[in-house]
Amino acid sequence: MEVTVELVDEATREFDVEPGTTYGELLADFDVSPHEVSVLVDGRPVPEDEAVDAEHVRVVRLIKGG
Repeated sequence: MEVTVELVDEATREFDVEPGTTYGELLADFDVSPHEVSVLVDGRPVPEDEAVDAEHVRVVRLIKGG
């Protein structure tokens, strides 16, 4: 399945994911910790250990340095 992952205000990437791939595994390519982001599908948070079943995923940083 083709999935677009948007790290809000930073980057957007497309992935061809295998069945069983989790939302947490999508984060590895962005070099972010699951503890500092929230993964959203249709505006709702999803657990990182849930299998990907959406074509568009938004990742929002919860903490941003400054």
